[in-house]
Amino acid sequence: MTKHGRKRTAAKRPAVRVPEVRLPELRPYDGAELEPEGDYDGLAFTDADFAGQSGIGARFLDCGLYACVLDETELVAARFTDCVLDGIRGVGTNLSKAGLRDVEIRDARLGGAQLHGAALERVVVRGGKIDYLNLRGAELKDVTFEGVVLSEVDFGGARLGRVAFHGCALRRADFSGARMADVDLRAAAEIDIARGIEHLSGAVISPSQLLDLAPAFAARMGVRVEAAEG
Repeated sequence: MTKHGRKRTAAKRPAVRVPEVRLPELRPYDGAELEPEGDYDGLAFTDADFAGQSGIGARFLDCGLYACVLDETELVAARFTDCVLDGIRGVGTNLSKAGLRDVEIRDARLGGAQLHGAALERVVVRGGKIDYLNLRGAELKDVTFEGVVLSEVDFGGARLGRVAFHGCALRRADFSGARMADVDLRAAAEIDIARGIEHLSGAVISPSQLLDLAPAFAARMGVRVEAAEG
């Protein structure tokens, strides 16, 4: 209570803005290979196999990618705006320095995807499993991870602002050098931080998560935890 008898309330945290992607009627893609610096507008890519292809610097606007294969696909500095990526799968997909704005990623199955230096704004990643995701030096603003398994994701040196984790598993995560503001981890189903636990400043966790993370906090501070003798 304050001296005037009013209850002190915590400052309200800004809500994460989620994308509202409303795709127009899409035209089917003609099946040609991706082109560097290509412009793709209002297209549906369905069951396309882009393994080993290069779309460096390509621009995707109002597009849907459905069950596409992206093994070793080069999408460096590509731009995705108002897009849906549903059921994509691939190993070694290179999206470094890419830009994703107002994008929904659903049920992705990715391994070793490169998004270092990328910019994600108003993005939701829902369902699926992503292993060894590289987000080093990336900027995430208004990003939601929902019901996805993130195994050994690397947030090293990334900037996270208004990022939420809902019902997802965060396993062996690396937050070394990360900078956070309004990051909400409370609804994560599982949190396991391998490195960078000291960089959680700017995040909010639940009391039960604090207990789970206590050994890691103690180890980082050099505190030994031992039962009393006798």
